[in-house]
Amino acid sequence: MNGCIRCRITGRVQGVWFRGSTRQKALQLGLGGYVKNLNDGSVEVVACGEQSAIEQLHEWLWQGPSGAKVTDVSCEPHTGDYSGFVTE
Repeated sequence: MNGCIRCRITGRVQGVWFRGSTRQKALQLGLGGYVKNLNDGSVEVVACGEQSAIEQLHEWLWQGPSGAKVTDVSCEPHTGDYSGFVTE
């Protein structure tokens, strides 16, 4: 079953290669969507694809790259149709 989520990740998630590593992980999992920095210092991720792949990415977002210190990952269902995964 396919679906989409939109997540907001907070903590030390900017300036630690969070967007690039999230894109790599999402592509590895076959997901479409995007990742971008937000003005408040958080990161937004939209991911669409197989539910099991979305769940794997959601778990990975709590860890992020080695320099990150994630304090919260809040996700909600999202609608969209994304091919590829881009960094904004």
